[in-house]
Amino acid sequence: MPDLSGELTLYSGRGKALVGELISFFEEYYDDFTIRPRYNSATELVNQIQTEGQNSPADVFFSVNAGALGALKDAGRTQELPSEVLDLVRDEFHDPDGQWTGTSGRARTVPFNTDQFDESGIPDDIMAFPDTEAFRDNVGWAPTYSSFQAFITAMRVLEGEEATREWLQGMQDLGVTEYNDEFLVSQAVADGEIGAGFANHYYIQRILAGRPNAPLSTAFTAGDAGSIFNVAGALTLDTADDSELASNFVRHLLSAEAQDYFARTTFEYPLVSGVDPIGELPSIDELSPPEGLDLTQLSDLEGTVELLREVGVL
Repeated sequence: MPDLSGELTLYSGRGKALVGELISFFEEYYDDFTIRPRYNSATELVNQIQTEGQNSPADVFFSVNAGALGALKDAGRTQELPSEVLDLVRDEFHDPDGQWTGTSGRARTVPFNTDQFDESGIPDDIMAFPDTEAFRDNVGWAPTYSSFQAFITAMRVLEGEEATREWLQGMQDLGVTEYNDEFLVSQAVADGEIGAGFANHYYIQRILAGRPNAPLSTAFTAGDAGSIFNVAGALTLDTADDSELASNFVRHLLSAEAQDYFARTTFEYPLVSGVDPIGELPSIDELSPPEGLDLTQLSDLEGTVELLREVGVL
């Protein structure tokens, strides 16, 4: 890995509690490197970068999902990453035009309470959930959370606007419970407050790491919006003061040390070969994401937020 030297402003749509330790590690490792992180939701940071325009101090954007990365690409706010960065991950996990790269992966899942359900009782079709009476007043979601909004964006792409609207209305009619984030959804499932929910896979793994006997397990849908494999990722902004430093920092997020951190600390899927995920998880190749869905299609976050507001979810 090339040394990091200079000052870098990082806009991070990944929370400080998740990645702050890794970011501090890089700063402490290199004597002449200073990093100024700013933390907020990915959606808010995209809007902030757009509002700041060419006066933005941001050099690198670190996102919780591909949609936010794609939104900045679509707005012309990115720089192409060098091939030595892009070549570290499989083609499906970086932008085909080289404007961003994934850094770790997350599978959409259905956490369920094993005292209330067997895995066979969880539909493998996400569109069947509103019609599943066992979930009445017994299922949770976190609609303000970026990954949930990416999931709904995928549903809009795959099923269409009207079918997605009907699904959202159906879930509301079912009595879905709202939580502030997907860790709280998964925790509520483990505590028996609700029987099932919608969450990224790693929240379940985090709870089980601290409570190995919790009545909590993971179900997967197949070939639909509920089974998308999304990526956290990073890009270099067009306002970067030092493009080489910015791209080298992105490259460090794909280092063996960072990939091991994502596996062991955030319980995500590493994207670089040679680092295995932690926990009883299927491999990336054993998952069943929807065919024909490109992560670059998940950039219309504004349309998703508008729909969620229209139906009263937000």
